[in-house]
Amino acid sequence: MGDDAAVVQAARVSYGEGTRQRSDDRTLIRYLLRHRHTTPFEMAELKFLIRVPMDCWRQWIRHRTASVNEYSTRYSVAIDSMQTTSPGEWRTQAVQNRQGSGIELPIDLGDKLTAEEHHFQHQARQLYLQRLEAGVAREQARKDLPLSTYTEAYWKIDLHNLLHFLALRSDEHAQAEIRAYAQTIGEQIVAKLFPVAWEAFGDYRVRSLNLTALDVGVIQRLMVRLRPSQSSTWSEEDFLAAQDPSWLPLPRSRERDECRAKLVRLGMLPAESPEAQ
Repeated sequence: MGDDAAVVQAARVSYGEGTRQRSDDRTLIRYLLRHRHTTPFEMAELKFLIRVPMDCWRQWIRHRTASVNEYSTRYSVAIDSMQTTSPGEWRTQAVQNRQGSGIELPIDLGDKLTAEEHHFQHQARQLYLQRLEAGVAREQARKDLPLSTYTEAYWKIDLHNLLHFLALRSDEHAQAEIRAYAQTIGEQIVAKLFPVAWEAFGDYRVRSLNLTALDVGVIQRLMVRLRPSQSSTWSEEDFLAAQDPSWLPLPRSRERDECRAKLVRLGMLPAESPEAQ
């Protein structure tokens, strides 16, 4: 339901077709995305038929900028399919990120968890079917189905809001399961339909670095400090001396940690700086 040309056409609504060269179109799209002129990207829409487990769907549906029509388990029998976890995919709870995952669990424990998952899913499905056979209403019989149960939905969204969805759900902090969906949508669909917009999205959103006013202040204070003559970076001591005054009394500051990580990416601090990973 559109391509790069649709974005260009919306931006140049007063121009006729053929008045600009392809190179000009690329320059325009990159300018629009770089300077956050979002309306032209809203003129291109994509419609997906998705099948996704309910735990991912709960995160997916929070993006309220799409039109959605979902499979109804009040009207129809729930889809007889559930997402399974292989033994090597079980993860620990992250220590610092309370809603994220940590490292992979040992494979022997994963074998046990996967076997238990298969048993639980089978039992839940059988209980659901037994309730239906006993005459229980579909809307009530479904209530104990696990979140691994798949749902299906038509999901229609414009390109601007889709790129926002992909930026959040492809991020390394997103849940691995929904990140896989986002990466597939981006790399296999959006990149092929909108190659110029996708390139600009990577350059100006995904792989870019946003510096806050406080970050800029830290960099400015670092620049007036002399680096060791044989070093290409400043030290952790330099960084702490140049940090924003509002961070000083805080034993733990997420904003300070984020600033440190940005400076590591810029090559201004060594990669082994605390919290930089």
